[in-house]
Amino acid sequence: MAIMITDECINCGACEPECPNNAIYEGGTEWRFSDGTNLKGAVEVASGHYDADATQTPVSMDTYYIVSDKCTECVGFHDEPQCAAVCPVDCCVDDPAHRESKEELLAKKQYMHS
Repeated sequence: MAIMITDECINCGACEPECPNNAIYEGGTEWRFSDGTNLKGAVEVASGHYDADATQTPVSMDTYYIVSDKCTECVGFHDEPQCAAVCPVDCCVDDPAHRESKEELLAKKQYMHS
């Protein structure tokens, strides 16, 4: 599953630099699949087909957010999600809307960084 940031977020920004997939963005910031990955051109992810370099609409306007299609829970990089490890208010939690197995998360990591 992916990680999500709850509304308890205090916008400290501690999580953003910790993400190996660049899946965390400040509220109101447009994002790209190519940000922090090796993805280029047409990409296919769980939510559909996209241009890796096209800007995407922010998931949240007010608080930091995690792009679930880019989140691997740090599988393949670290033993635990780094955003949750550094969050001072424990608002980086499992996202029940995006459940993935360890194998699926490893495949996603490989797809984004190969």
